Amino acid sequence: MNTSQPISAKRGSFLLQIIPVVLCFFAMGFVDLVGTASNYVQKEHNLTDSEANILPSLVFFWFLIFSVPTGMLMNKIGRKQTVLISLVVTLVSLVIPLFGDSYLVMLVAFSLLGIGNAVMQTSLNPLVTNLIAGDKLSSVLTFGQFVKAIASFLAPILAAWGAVTCLPTFGLGWRVLFMIYAAVCLLSILALAATHIEKEQADKASSIGKCVKLLGRPFVLFCFLGIMCHVGIDVGTNTTAPKIIMERFSLPLEEASIATSIYFICRTVGSFLGAFMLRLIPEKRFFGFSVLLMLLAMVLLLFSNSLVVIHVSIGLIGLGNSNIFPVIFSQALTSSPSEKNEVSGLMIMGLFGGTVFPFAMGYAADGIGQIGAVMVMTVGVLYLLYYTLKIKAIK
Repeated sequence: MNTSQPISAKRGSFLLQIIPVVLCFFAMGFVDLVGTASNYVQKEHNLTDSEANILPSLVFFWFLIFSVPTGMLMNKIGRKQTVLISLVVTLVSLVIPLFGDSYLVMLVAFSLLGIGNAVMQTSLNPLVTNLIAGDKLSSVLTFGQFVKAIASFLAPILAAWGAVTCLPTFGLGWRVLFMIYAAVCLLSILALAATHIEKEQADKASSIGKCVKLLGRPFVLFCFLGIMCHVGIDVGTNTTAPKIIMERFSLPLEEASIATSIYFICRTVGSFLGAFMLRLIPEKRFFGFSVLLMLLAMVLLLFSNSLVVIHVSIGLIGLGNSNIFPVIFSQALTSSPSEKNEVSGLMIMGLFGGTVFPFAMGYAADGIGQIGAVMVMTVGVLYLLYYTLKIKAIK
């Protein structure tokens, strides 16, 4: 009879720890508002595709700069403190657009959003390993992506509501989403700060050179490139989906932006299902099926002129891309268990793909239309198909 008390207490303690971490995953999803925001900024300031795509490219540029140093910072101050720093920077980035909507203001805000998210994604995923280990890690990270996706698909809905509603939005219009997300970010800071999470034993001191040297390991390099392609497809779809519909069907942005919501809703559903399916289906088989869904979607986007088919294609990308990151990330961490912080930094540096792909897609779209942007994303899907062959069984 007495043994139930410690078990119940332990379970309650775990829930008190995991709930603030899950809330942080929601805050991590704020970065995906960049696709929606860039489309509204493009409309307000009459920007070309290449000019507008500088905004998402700028956000993810900072992953190249800050990811590896963040891995080293975690060794010094711990993962929880590093996550808290990232949340504070994210909060500042969300507050800035409340005081102006010029292109320069957005560039500054998106830069800080990218810095905060780079630090957060580098430190939050390893923080989960303080609570979860072994073969359950992939499914738990997938659940985190599910929570993150909720914030992602709410962004275009909140922006559209702010842009067209007759209700008071404090004169912010579509920028009301920044105010709402800033409030949630503040709540995340307070919840995590008040939560006790056992500090991990500090890893041995490392340098940027030693971290980058890990890319010399073929499998780590494969994972790094896989993350680049995953994020490139994610940001590319987020940004380009409404543009495809506006180009082919001449719909206004407020109506075309439903495509972004479809993408994130399907990504949310995919992440939720993946959290369970990854416990039942081998990662390699599940990953391969996900990539094939995206490949089918790219073919449809290239050749279809049906609005329904375009929406279905965007949904298929959301389903397929929803579980790519946690599988690659868990594969990378388990391949180098003694260097988790450094490997995490490298993998999050791979989110630099969110700079490379939109930049290339913007110029391709300026040259031959949105079909050029789809062709760039297709290259990323083909690499992920190749990566499927490299996936290892996790024990």
